[in-house]
Amino acid sequence: QKMKYRPDDFYEKMRCKTILNRTVREIKPKQKTVALDDGTEIPYDKLLVATGSSPFIPPAEGIETVTNSFTFLSLEDAKKLQQAISADSRVLIVGAGLIGLKCAEGIHKKVGSITVIDLAPRILSSIMDEEGAQMVQQHIEKFGVQFLLSCSVKKFDGNRAHLSNGQIVDFDVLVMAVGVRPNVDLVKNIGGKVNRGIITDEFMETSIPDIYAAGDCTESMDISADTNRVLALLPNASMQGECAGINMAGGTKTFCKAIPMNAIGFMGLHMITAGSYIGETYTEMEAGNYKKLFVKDGLLKGYIMIGNVDKAGIYTSLIRDKVPLDTVDFELIRKKPSLMAFSMEHRRVKLGGVAR
Repeated sequence: QKMKYRPDDFYEKMRCKTILNRTVREIKPKQKTVALDDGTEIPYDKLLVATGSSPFIPPAEGIETVTNSFTFLSLEDAKKLQQAISADSRVLIVGAGLIGLKCAEGIHKKVGSITVIDLAPRILSSIMDEEGAQMVQQHIEKFGVQFLLSCSVKKFDGNRAHLSNGQIVDFDVLVMAVGVRPNVDLVKNIGGKVNRGIITDEFMETSIPDIYAAGDCTESMDISADTNRVLALLPNASMQGECAGINMAGGTKTFCKAIPMNAIGFMGLHMITAGSYIGETYTEMEAGNYKKLFVKDGLLKGYIMIGNVDKAGIYTSLIRDKVPLDTVDFELIRKKPSLMAFSMEHRRVKLGGVAR
């Protein structure tokens, strides 16, 4: 109940007809209908595909012999895991990314031990550099979580994992948290352009007329690295959905400010990361706080902040708006992010005084 971000009467107020507990089996673009698993066909003028992503479980010998194996992506997953663990459970988590470590945080007071395995040489390898990852790992280890990095599971023999480094780990509960894959098949099966995610233009329309896509199933242009990639993040999904909805309703809006971004915390240690880690760096590390800024071609491209994340939005804005650093007092901003380092005109825009 606490996790809801829409009121219970949301769809009724928005005059949306909901069809729940049904699955779309096929999109028929020539007929402009979608076919459901019960044989019903629903017509559309404009169609939005917002199918999200699914847990990725890599093939592993003997995985079928494991008892009490779970993923950790939905509320239902969490409820099943809660029922399986006890105060003396030995939990093995495969994956030291955001999902795996959030799982560890949620259960560390409820189980006997937690071991986290990852093929990468550091935790949070998709969002952290080496120094930042080490700092977060040392913090999490204080809560009894053990890490085995640079290794993988070669095979499972019941509830025993044989690792690539020769170690054997016995466990009672397994959580597979390796990652997710975009759900692209509905568009791919009808010839829509798909890479790792569904390809859209700046209006969120796919390569098939009148079919749009938004959220974790899509790819976006990451403006911090000038490349298309899957950015499976709630803020991007929300902005993509708004953009698609406006265009489907006859308006005009573009989505062209996508960047990787994560705001998260583990066991009380907060961190925010954004953008791409390319270019020259500026680093501060002191008293449990860590900050690294990445600058290239006169623009802020990315940042990592751990501990004190106050006013990180200033840095995010510099990246999203591609603000030339020679137009602001970057010497001040990199040490103490503040709107006072911007020009008066820029402050007016940011504070809502004028429109661009």
